[in-house]
Amino acid sequence: MGIIAWIVFGLLAGIVAKLIMPGRDPGGLIVTMIIGILGAIVGGWVGTALGFGSVDGFNLGSFVIAVLGAIILLGLYRIVKK
Repeated sequence: MGIIAWIVFGLLAGIVAKLIMPGRDPGGLIVTMIIGILGAIVGGWVGTALGFGSVDGFNLGSFVIAVLGAIILLGLYRIVKK
């Protein structure tokens, strides 16, 4: 996927992760978007390493992996910011 596709995919993953884990996060929307983009990358890396698949396009499996990565990063962000 191209860089623009990664950004859009990550933004969508960040929005879904925020809906799954609501709460007041320091940083607001910008940080949530960055966490979504990084979550897509981390989710793809972890998913590939564990054999679950990778983020290789706009499909449901890739989206689930990206959202899980964003949820993990959002949880870690909340722990670090406490």
